[in-house]
Amino acid sequence: MQIAILGTRGIPAKHGGFETFAEHFALYLVDKGWEVSIYCQDEENGDIFEDSWRGVHRVHIPVSQAGAKGTVVFDWKSTWHATARKRPVLTLGYNTAIFCMLYRFHGIYNIINMDGIEWRRAKWSLPERVWLYMNEKLGAWLGNHLIADHPEIKKHLIQFVGERKVTVIPYAADILDAADEGLLAAHGLQKNGYAIIIARPEPENSILEVVAAFSRKKRHMHLAVLGNFSPETNEYHKKVIEAAGDEVKFLGAIYDQAVVQSLRFFARLYIHGHTVGGTNPSLVEALGARSAVLAQNNKFNRWVAGEKARYFLTEDDCARELDTILNDDALIAEMKDFSHQQITTRFTWDKVHKAYEQLLIEAMRN
Repeated sequence: MQIAILGTRGIPAKHGGFETFAEHFALYLVDKGWEVSIYCQDEENGDIFEDSWRGVHRVHIPVSQAGAKGTVVFDWKSTWHATARKRPVLTLGYNTAIFCMLYRFHGIYNIINMDGIEWRRAKWSLPERVWLYMNEKLGAWLGNHLIADHPEIKKHLIQFVGERKVTVIPYAADILDAADEGLLAAHGLQKNGYAIIIARPEPENSILEVVAAFSRKKRHMHLAVLGNFSPETNEYHKKVIEAAGDEVKFLGAIYDQAVVQSLRFFARLYIHGHTVGGTNPSLVEALGARSAVLAQNNKFNRWVAGEKARYFLTEDDCARELDTILNDDALIAEMKDFSHQQITTRFTWDKVHKAYEQLLIEAMRN
């Protein structure tokens, strides 16, 4: 059995949720006897080359262009190369779904993970939104089968495709039983002495509301904020920093997974302000770290974090929830236990991998 996985920057994972999933799933399939190819974006000039990593076949596509343009070029070259190999394809994301016409033309079975409703994100310009909207619709029509990572994403998709064409399979994360407490000291933090936000600093992620709410009064603990801030060039970033009290620590973007895991694991509270999307990887990873979760109150977060998490809509809501949660040890313990229950019930790698593999097997039978 063979499969090509496209749509990520490649493995080993360095960039985000899809890369992490691609790495885990590819290794799972290899252990099951599959032949797996993953396309990897190399930021350099040269010819396409291939190698093997832990039994996974990697196809390296050098791309000299940077940013979004480089991603489009990489996706086009990857799609063209995969079409020539004529093996079934798992496409992660729909941002360049227009290229999937090649698979349709050549009769190659293509399963697309449709990700979130990307075109709704406030960060995109109008032309970018139009591009993403167009590709969402094209992906829904061109894919032989679609994966939605959340029931609400499926509801969105079946507005324009048949319900039988869409399968709900969420994201997964590691379950942490321990982490390195010694990694906190470099950031001036102590176990159970801080709340944490891990998100891109964009309006749709409620960073300003959370920082302002936390800073209304002395909390006698820190709020650790991970993410790249550029207040000199970004007005929203400037507003967030101006709203921050002296207990807020901006730690920058941290890509060392051991450090990020430790920061999650030892936090008193994980705050998730995302308003757009399906099953957000960062929220699932917080459940895996047994975090007490305070999340923005929307249908996406509620399905993932569950009924024992706490929720807010406005800055005032957030401030009231922080007043309630941060000084209540019994409530924190109850929320942490529920997070562990939630991930083991719904979001383990084993459950997700088996669901994906079964879908691939059924596709190859048809």
